[in-house]
Amino acid sequence: MKRALFICTQNRLRSPTAEDVFASWPGVETDSAGLGNDASVPLSPEQLEWANIIFVMEKAHRNKLSAKFKAHLNGKRVICLDIPDDYEYMQPELVKLLQAKAGRFLM
Repeated sequence: MKRALFICTQNRLRSPTAEDVFASWPGVETDSAGLGNDASVPLSPEQLEWANIIFVMEKAHRNKLSAKFKAHLNGKRVICLDIPDDYEYMQPELVKLLQAKAGRFLM
């Protein structure tokens, strides 16, 4: 079972879209969180422990993740999708980008 954690800043658009898109994939469990101080679901150490693959939307997220949660990453794979904050929740273009960039890691 792949346990995929999707991280963006506010956990309002990109990461919840990714969580919902991949939740129906066989053999994949999903969760999402944000790194911002006012994120809808702030990232927790427990989420990092649960995940066996972590996706961040931007390089800045990877840097902040490493700075704030280094002790909880324990060599986990962190993949940067390079998806800017230019999309609405479940916007078809965002869904296609997520499937193209993250999907190959979840098959």
